[in-house]
Amino acid sequence: VQLQASGGGLVQAGGSLRISCAASGSPVKRYFLGWFRQAPGKEREGISYISTQDDQSWLADSVKGRFTISKDNDKDTVYLQMNDMKVEDTATYYCAASQYHTRWRPPLSSILPPEFFGQGTLVTVSS
Repeated sequence: VQLQASGGGLVQAGGSLRISCAASGSPVKRYFLGWFRQAPGKEREGISYISTQDDQSWLADSVKGRFTISKDNDKDTVYLQMNDMKVEDTATYYCAASQYHTRWRPPLSSILPPEFFGQGTLVTVSS
């Protein structure tokens, strides 16, 4: 699976941004698609995934209530809408794909992460 992320940039605290991930290659319907992020000096963390086959989705507690994940199955694209952004949301955001949603959450997220990652897109939140 090839993953192409886009939409990162600079936003002020309290603002909104939407990032996208276009998937291609191996039948995408086999996979969960979603996002990890890595802030400077911190470990990479899984923050959200969505199933390409049904409505199953998950958001980490750190973003729940502010971020929303959605998908467009016709375009094999997943979106992360980020609202009420905080300075601590500053990170490189990576699109990921895996057959196993458990790989988004500890402990697997660090020891057995998703099989596929795209290039990162930088999101910077200014105070």
